[in-house]
Amino acid sequence: MTNETAAPPQDGQLPDGPQLVLQAVYLKDTSFESPQGPRVDGQWNPQISLDLQTGIAPIGGDLREVVLTITVSARQNDKTMFVVEVKQAGAFLMQGLSEDDLRRAVGSICPNVLFPYARALISQLVTQGGFPQFLLPPVNFDALYAKSEAEAQAAATKN
Repeated sequence: MTNETAAPPQDGQLPDGPQLVLQAVYLKDTSFESPQGPRVDGQWNPQISLDLQTGIAPIGGDLREVVLTITVSARQNDKTMFVVEVKQAGAFLMQGLSEDDLRRAVGSICPNVLFPYARALISQLVTQGGFPQFLLPPVNFDALYAKSEAEAQAAATKN
């Protein structure tokens, strides 16, 4: 097995072709609410609701901010036990991407990069809120993106 690396750019020039390069990862916003506190009647067996959203905003030039928003709520016996929302952001250099590549980057690639950070923070917030350890299951953003694209194409075909 050989170890191949790309040659560094000469004279500060970036390589030709499309690029998607992570520049920074940061927490944009977070919220934790526990209206009842960690008081649980009976066995801890909550109903978990998970909502995922992704957004993009220009920062400047080819630099864009992608924000993955994850909202998790836990209900037990018709009472909200906790609601946690995390907006995990990343600054990504996006050069030469086609419209399709840009949609794929925002809908799949960037969320895959940001998710582990948000997942760890959500687990920490829930535990610090006095609840049992909570781990978000893995999310297949590739499949969610493919489903979203298929639904958009089906809707376009109907019109």
